[in-house]
Amino acid sequence: MVHIKKEGTVMPGKWIIQTIIGRYKYKLLLTYSLFGIEMLGLLLRPYFLGEAVNGLIKGSYQGLFYLAGAHLLWVVMGTLRHRYDSRTYSNIYTSLVVKLMSRNRNSDLSKLSAHSTLSREFIDFLEFDLNYIIEAAYNIIGSLVLLFFYDTQVVLLCLLMLIPVSITSYLYGKRMRRLNKFKNDELEQQVNILATRNPLRISEHYNKLRKWQIKISDQEAWNFGVMELLVMVIITASLITVSSVNGKSLQAGDMIGIYTYILKFVTGLDTVPYMIQRTSTLKDILHRIELEPEDELPAAVSAA
Repeated sequence: MVHIKKEGTVMPGKWIIQTIIGRYKYKLLLTYSLFGIEMLGLLLRPYFLGEAVNGLIKGSYQGLFYLAGAHLLWVVMGTLRHRYDSRTYSNIYTSLVVKLMSRNRNSDLSKLSAHSTLSREFIDFLEFDLNYIIEAAYNIIGSLVLLFFYDTQVVLLCLLMLIPVSITSYLYGKRMRRLNKFKNDELEQQVNILATRNPLRISEHYNKLRKWQIKISDQEAWNFGVMELLVMVIITASLITVSSVNGKSLQAGDMIGIYTYILKFVTGLDTVPYMIQRTSTLKDILHRIELEPEDELPAAVSAA
């Protein structure tokens, strides 16, 4: 049945994740493969844009054709993935909620309602947040690889910046796990409290939710400020380094490529706090909607 795991036990959500992957592995593999190819097209566009600019300056259109091809790859893969995603994840969500509700007919309504909401958050993580994580990986790792072909010194600067980012992210993640736990503890009591129709208890409940949400928002704000300061440092240092390359003459297209990949790298870094916040939320959710090993998800009606 669905139960709350104690801290320090096996990984939260082990069985629910294994069950979903086992039942929908091919659909999930297809949707993430489409997204990976889509991100590859997006990652290569700045390089081909730079080559197109360099080529046009010399009177060549070859780079422009490559740029159009990369953009077309991104558009086609994105269109296919968006159509496929909604069908896959709505199917998974329906199966998951039906199983949770059928296994807990005797549970109180408040927890059933909260678990239904938390299940939607879990599926949203698979559909949207995991894509952000993959995109951030493409932006960080892919940008470093392509920057290597432009200027290795910029790559070293970016790698050095990962040290303070990692420390900041670790501390942020610890705080967010604690705050999300407190918030979801209160959320599980919502329906029961509303059923009392007691204005004082209802007011106290929503004030507690408000308090935890404010604390979460404050942590996000502080982390945003620190991360943006680090971003400013890496952009400034990288552009200074590129502009003073030892006797190397850079073409206009190369400067466009370098600057765009620096921006992609810092965009990936900007995504790290959001990834940590959502991962912390996911861990707490999986503690609450855990399935037993013998559970299987029922088949859901698939969309045409």
